[in-house]
Amino acid sequence: MRELLLVCLGGGIGTGARFLAGRALNSVAWSWLPVGTILVNIVGSFLLSFIAVFSMRHGKLPDAVVLMLTTGVMGGFTTYSTFNHETLSMIQAGRWQLAVANVGVTFLMCGGAGFLGMFLASRIPA
Repeated sequence: MRELLLVCLGGGIGTGARFLAGRALNSVAWSWLPVGTILVNIVGSFLLSFIAVFSMRHGKLPDAVVLMLTTGVMGGFTTYSTFNHETLSMIQAGRWQLAVANVGVTFLMCGGAGFLGMFLASRIPA
């Protein structure tokens, strides 16, 4: 029960942060690509990988805290469903090139950010 409460608390923090970041970024960035969604997913991919590798390598964070940060906060912060909705909306509007660009940018940047997070966390001395 304690783990569930921690994940829910973390999820609330993550979704609140995503809402604020997405709103701020989408209002100042290019209107032709959902930059807010892309950036929160990149940051979330980096942080999730960093936290997971750091905690496995160093064991300094309690398991409950890792669960709250990864499944809770980062699970709430990142958003596949919004990415999917935005991409499908582009397709429905006949903007296939933007949809493909959105998928490509998201896939490559999130994968790269995840790899970078793993790489950097593994380089921190124990």
